[in-house]
Amino acid sequence: MVDARCSCGALTLTLPGPSKLVVACHCLDCQRRTGAPFGVGAFYPAEAVAISGTPKEFTRDAASGGKVHSYFCPNCGSTVYWKADRLPSMIGVAVGALADPKYPPPIRSVFEQSKHDWVQIDGGVDHFRQGSGAKKSD
Repeated sequence: MVDARCSCGALTLTLPGPSKLVVACHCLDCQRRTGAPFGVGAFYPAEAVAISGTPKEFTRDAASGGKVHSYFCPNCGSTVYWKADRLPSMIGVAVGALADPKYPPPIRSVFEQSKHDWVQIDGGVDHFRQGSGAKKSD
């Protein structure tokens, strides 16, 4: 089991272990959500995640269609997890909320059309110009 939590500890997720689906997203919404040049999410089956605490919710239109519901701590403001209408059985967890430098790296890098030029994500990563549709051709 691993835990993800907000900065103050009021919102915590208990997870079954490291995810095999870790995604770096460069869309403008993830840049704004994180305050960083990209967000990194680990995806888990919703039924495998235990949530403790009462989050606030922010809902936005997703670049890939549908809505994304972000859940953040009402005390410290940390976004800890999100759910997408297009993936109703999954929960995306902010990898930074896991605070584990040895957590597995991304296997996908998506929405690279808005990736900052100086960002490099190397290794065995599939690169996509937009969502997880057609791969980026270099």
